[in-house]
Amino acid sequence: MSLKILHIVGARPNFMKLAPLQRELAHTTHQQKIIHTGQHYDSQMSDIFFEELQITPPDYHLGVGSGSHTEQTAKIMLALEPILRAEKPTCVIVYGDVNSTLAAALVSVKMQIPVVHVEAGLRSRDFTMPEEINRLLTDQISTLLLTPSQDANENLLREGISADKIHCVGNIMIDSLFFALQAIQQFPQKAQKSFELIKKFGEKKYILSTVHRPSNVDDKESLQRLFAFFAEVARENVVILPIHPRTRKQLELNIDISAFPANFHIIEPLGYLDFINLQKNALCVLTDSGGIQEETSVLGVACFTLRKNTERPITLELGTNTLIGDNYELLFQKIQQVKEGKSKKGENIPFWDGQTASRIVNVLERYF
Repeated sequence: MSLKILHIVGARPNFMKLAPLQRELAHTTHQQKIIHTGQHYDSQMSDIFFEELQITPPDYHLGVGSGSHTEQTAKIMLALEPILRAEKPTCVIVYGDVNSTLAAALVSVKMQIPVVHVEAGLRSRDFTMPEEINRLLTDQISTLLLTPSQDANENLLREGISADKIHCVGNIMIDSLFFALQAIQQFPQKAQKSFELIKKFGEKKYILSTVHRPSNVDDKESLQRLFAFFAEVARENVVILPIHPRTRKQLELNIDISAFPANFHIIEPLGYLDFINLQKNALCVLTDSGGIQEETSVLGVACFTLRKNTERPITLELGTNTLIGDNYELLFQKIQQVKEGKSKKGENIPFWDGQTASRIVNVLERYF
């Protein structure tokens, strides 16, 4: 039986999860269409990822843009309903934990359309994070819950979700990571910006950082403490910070970057291939991102997470990740240990093998 599948994406992390599955489904007789909600509306946060990951252009673009969490979610729901009514899909696939994920799941379930949640079961247990609310609610109303690791299965079972709905398929982000590494090797010109930076500063001679969480950048005092730490680290280390639009806005309001050491480099957001290349060759990575905790674990690069919790504890147990929160004194020590060759060594994580998309297609074909 040929399935009719609608993929719904809206933000950068979704695109990396969509790409491998779309490629895998293209080898089947199943129909698939992409709906881009426009939650990430900046071309540097969206268009370049479609191009580099070889995702076909969206069949629908809702153009919801920015707004409060409620506003974004409501706009997406209103725009999606007539499309789902017209398309009558076999199922809707949602990815991760952004507002687009929850909005699409709510509309679909109210229209009696099965929801497939890719990357189900992750839990930080931090209800100040909008993503945690999105994850919990989406999982409760999904028909199929496709998890990246066994701990996610256990979370869902504890919440009373039926075991026959849960399938541990592995981490689809790692499918995209392997795709990117191969593309960088075959077509180095596609990662030219990162190669120029690596040549300038040297392999394993720079610290890569990303920050965008409200807990780090929306609170003035937290932002100032974080960037005071960056300034201190940059006295002895090269620090590269690709700037998220949210972070740039807060910096312009609250921080005088002109006084920072010359080793501190704020650069424009990078495409996926450039960013993976910079990660691979970094001394270590400082981040508040979820996906980067996973990528660094597979790349074998030390990762220090600037949060007090993580929904990806397997990266702490088997990967290269360490939770730092805002303990910057500890982070100084950890960076020094990395420079001395004493960084945490990760292990292979089950099913993070680049074959997740294939396993997802098998689950879909068995279920529908």
